[in-house]
Amino acid sequence: MKFIDMVACNMENNYEVLEFSFTDESVKICLDKDKLADTIDYIISRANLNDIRDEVQKLLSTIREDPLNNPWTADTSILTNGKCYRIDPEVFIGNLQQIFDTFSLDRTRYYLKRLKKSTLKIKTGKVNDINLNRWKEYNHVNTDSLWIEKKRSRAGNHMASYWGNFIPQIPQQMMLRFTKQREYVLDTFSGSGTTMIECRRLGRNGVGIELNPEAAKNSRFVVESQENPFDVKTDVIEANSATIDYKKVLDERGIKKVQLIVMHPPYYDIIKFSENGEDLSNAASVDDFLDRMDMIVRNSAPALENGRYMCLVIGDKYTGGEWIPLGFYAMQRILSSGFYKLKSIVVKNFQETKGKRNQKELWRYRALVGGFYLFKHEYIFLFQKE
Repeated sequence: MKFIDMVACNMENNYEVLEFSFTDESVKICLDKDKLADTIDYIISRANLNDIRDEVQKLLSTIREDPLNNPWTADTSILTNGKCYRIDPEVFIGNLQQIFDTFSLDRTRYYLKRLKKSTLKIKTGKVNDINLNRWKEYNHVNTDSLWIEKKRSRAGNHMASYWGNFIPQIPQQMMLRFTKQREYVLDTFSGSGTTMIECRRLGRNGVGIELNPEAAKNSRFVVESQENPFDVKTDVIEANSATIDYKKVLDERGIKKVQLIVMHPPYYDIIKFSENGEDLSNAASVDDFLDRMDMIVRNSAPALENGRYMCLVIGDKYTGGEWIPLGFYAMQRILSSGFYKLKSIVVKNFQETKGKRNQKELWRYRALVGGFYLFKHEYIFLFQKE
């Protein structure tokens, strides 16, 4: 899917909000807000329900006949002055159809007023830029606890070859749900720079911490090569997330707090990322891994603004004939730190890993022999700082 930054819209207090779309621009229509509002006012003023439905039917027919060229199509001169109502025609037609199908005069007028309100006013929540007056248009934002991702997003300069990185959709979804434009995202395991690349694409500032010098070097290059249309700041710092002075890092950048923390640690020793003894993939045991995770959580939590979110992306492991619920062990450690409460657990299907890509039949045989099930999922634990 193609990422397109859309026209700026201005609220009554002149606060600028940029809208985003993850669908092709060709499916969008741009309507003149003032003309559309006047038409809706006229329809509302009709004396009875039948007259209203007749007018709604005319509007429906006109939009269906030619969505891109109708009496309400915005002139190109107003595309950047905040008077453009940009919308997927199917969503707009669906709203009109709901109005037409309503058989109560009061309810019909209520829906019409709501449609007018959605064209003129922006209502965002405390932790994101989602316009709640147009919530039906955000189908690209996940709200379910089960994510079935068929493949990695190909948008952006992501290094799919980096062993153990996560799909870009995860930080993308976290930022869309839990940050506003130009807020700060901290990634404590920056790896190949997936989160920092998404920061640039979505207009968020980002700080990534990476222990491995080679990975830090490579990701800096990849992140810097990513287009930066919103002129945000993205840094990749070579350091240990368990011991780095986050206050110093933030002070040096003039940041008081970050608004989202993303953690995607090694899944203990499933993949060995380096020979460095401080690397979590070299932990001596599961308990040692969890102790180190606890240090990272406690060290980074003060950098997060109160009431904001931290997400942990992690999977389980299978060793010695036993399933090790590493994800739930880590979840419990985070809760016991006293900084966070659990908000959600998302299960994402785990597509073919690099290590098993060409060995599907072999792994299926091993599962049948060994009496276990193959990993096809990982967890996204969502926490809110109390």
